[in-house]
Amino acid sequence: QLQFVESGGGLVQPGGSLRLSCTGSGFSLASYGIGWFRQAPGKGYEGVSCIGASDGSTYYPSSVKGRFTISRDNAKNTMSLQMTNLKREDTAVYFCNANRITGMGEEFDYWGQGTQVTVSS
Repeated sequence: QLQFVESGGGLVQPGGSLRLSCTGSGFSLASYGIGWFRQAPGKGYEGVSCIGASDGSTYYPSSVKGRFTISRDNAKNTMSLQMTNLKREDTAVYFCNANRITGMGEEFDYWGQGTQVTVSS
């Protein structure tokens, strides 16, 4: 059975840290590009990090660069997002994503269920 389950999230004070994780089953995360997205109240989706499938290159927007770190553990079929020095504007629902396009152009796209991160004193 194919699943992509998120864990982590919660309430944290400004300046604090949280770690989010997603574990896949039924597919191998190693062959996928992976990323984290978030949606703040009343706003659209924002990509906050990704790792390319082919070269492992990472990307962070300026809003989180230096504070967020994406990683993957292929042996555990897991991806994570370490968030430090959290700010109130990081409050959002966070989603993990795994995406792969085969040489035949077939796309596989999986999303976690979302987890709430609230930064507040």
